[in-house]
Amino acid sequence: MFKIAMILALCVVIVSCEKEDMFVETKPGTAGPVITDELVNQVTADMKTKFSEEHAFRIERGVKQVAVFWRDTDGTADDFKKFCDENFVSDEVELENIFITINDNQESMSGHFNKMILDFKFPLHVEMGPINKLQMLFGAYNPAAHTADDMFSNKIAFFIALNFPYYTLEEKNTQGKNWNRKQWAYARVGDIISSRVPGEISLKASEISTKSGQYITDYNIFMGNLIDPSGKVSFPKDMKLISHWNLRDELKSNYSSPEGIDKQNMIYNIMLRIINQEIPQVVINSDKYNWDPIANKVFENGKEITAEREPDTRYAMLLENFNITKEMDAYSPHYPTYIERAFDQSMEMPVERIEQMFKDFISSPLKKDIAEIIKSRLGRDLMPFDIWYDGFKARSTISEEQLDKMTKTKYPNAESFGKDFPTILTKLGFAKDKAEYLSSKIEVDASRGAGHAWGAQMRGEKARLRTRVGGDGMNYKGYNIAMHEFGHNVEQTFSLYNIDYYMMSGVPNTAFTEAMAFMFQQRDLDVLGIKNTSAEKQYVHALDIYWSSFEIMGVSLVDIATWKWLYANPNATPAELREAVTRIAKEVWNEYYADVFGHKDSPILAIYSHMISYPLYLSAYPVGHLIEFQIEQYIKDKNFGAEIERMCSLGRLSPDIWMQTATQQDVSIQPTLDVVQKAVEYFKAGISKK
Repeated sequence: MFKIAMILALCVVIVSCEKEDMFVETKPGTAGPVITDELVNQVTADMKTKFSEEHAFRIERGVKQVAVFWRDTDGTADDFKKFCDENFVSDEVELENIFITINDNQESMSGHFNKMILDFKFPLHVEMGPINKLQMLFGAYNPAAHTADDMFSNKIAFFIALNFPYYTLEEKNTQGKNWNRKQWAYARVGDIISSRVPGEISLKASEISTKSGQYITDYNIFMGNLIDPSGKVSFPKDMKLISHWNLRDELKSNYSSPEGIDKQNMIYNIMLRIINQEIPQVVINSDKYNWDPIANKVFENGKEITAEREPDTRYAMLLENFNITKEMDAYSPHYPTYIERAFDQSMEMPVERIEQMFKDFISSPLKKDIAEIIKSRLGRDLMPFDIWYDGFKARSTISEEQLDKMTKTKYPNAESFGKDFPTILTKLGFAKDKAEYLSSKIEVDASRGAGHAWGAQMRGEKARLRTRVGGDGMNYKGYNIAMHEFGHNVEQTFSLYNIDYYMMSGVPNTAFTEAMAFMFQQRDLDVLGIKNTSAEKQYVHALDIYWSSFEIMGVSLVDIATWKWLYANPNATPAELREAVTRIAKEVWNEYYADVFGHKDSPILAIYSHMISYPLYLSAYPVGHLIEFQIEQYIKDKNFGAEIERMCSLGRLSPDIWMQTATQQDVSIQPTLDVVQKAVEYFKAGISKK
């Protein structure tokens, strides 16, 4: 799953001084920059004379940062000059006091807005009966939407931009190695004033995000109503699975079942129907009809009926997200596309670096070796859905029914899982007092959707964990997801409460919190008392990491390519987008996967729901897997609880500096590939002996 990231109106795009042309022309009607280069140079020169050359860097950056967002409604050229002259802070003691004010107030603003949004969305996220119209309206409302307008109007935003320079990623990665904690916190203040997106656009973005999120939350398939071409029902009557998460996890769980391949093939066909928008509208979130997803036929009382397909709603939702983010482009002059904002700004890892890492990883010849190992284990050729092969885990030899019985007995409801936090944490190696401390700051709710974690954003508030809990208790899938979300919550708590400056709270990007979540999720069976002490455990885990990353990297490449296509085709219809996405998915599959699976033209990489409701989030998962593996290798002879606390307490350094501090390595694919190579050699030797 994923960590919910609340982005306040003040924090949409970081001002970058990497580009020489600070004063780009904006589109008509966007009220763009009105301050000339000549005026900026004049004001800068005058201020250097007044405040001395020792402040030259801050003056140059600060004046430019103010100028790029100054509009005619903010005042005249003289007003601009006067503002810069009167509000630049040269005294270090005064600047530190101002920093403390910003630091404290940012926590108050972020925390209280987060609390309101959390409360407004509570009925949408938590299983508590039907959702009424007013709850939907509140859930779509963003109380922070007009904050940026207000902060620019009263000049707070300009004051911050003037006094706290923005540092480029290259500067953070080079100069930041020698910065102390306060200098890093000052640099993060420089990241705050990032764009000037009008409040009405921010509010509209919140509404669209909520709408697409609810669409996904309600995208359930009633598995007990599925039949194969012979009329056979293979799934329990009360099984309801959300796409794509639960469908994928159910497919994974059937590798140990005698009739697993038939169930897997049925789920695969459901996914294809969803991607291609061939799925009958009447079977989505409904148990009124029987559906044969292989033949794509719908039946009522045993008789076939005509059923219209879903009318490209999936792609209409994606288009709405694209269109609103594109509206923000004109107000984000330094990262003028959402792609740049998602990677260069938010992840602090350029999209070109991400794409190259992924392509290098999934092009490794190791994939064919691992495929042969999987074939040997399955006793058959691979199918496209074996992209989710789940046999490199200890639970692969334990039936889903056994695991369900254990978790349902142990956790009959969401509350019981929360009460078990102290025990879970001590089993994972956390000291008893630390386990009690963490447990007191996390609450659990039964989720409508697949599950998520939501951080507190302010000390004094609690992180929230959401996972699905059935009427007869938490099944293994729900428990596995809950352990993942628990990892997020532990990170969220440490990276908020253990941080010296609020501006440094959090982790470098979402991939790092995913890495923490993966490590907790990976230990789910240990917590249940199912230990794997075999010598080959490390090799099995290496193959599992590779195969999981191999899958999600392809999904991420489809996501990125889709957004590049959208920018090249901004007037596309939902139908045209559907055709483009399926084509892109097939192209990625054919280039990197078809030779391994022996099947061409599968669009399966396009099934992920994140593409629809959480655009360009997917790359966090494979990067998270790489980070997870690097951390696991580093801490394998150390105390898990102590190391997790140490690393999460580093705060929001840049990605590579965080990794250097945590594990003495940059983020890289090579550490994973090196161990995977050894694992392949180990298992190939075992196969050859048979």
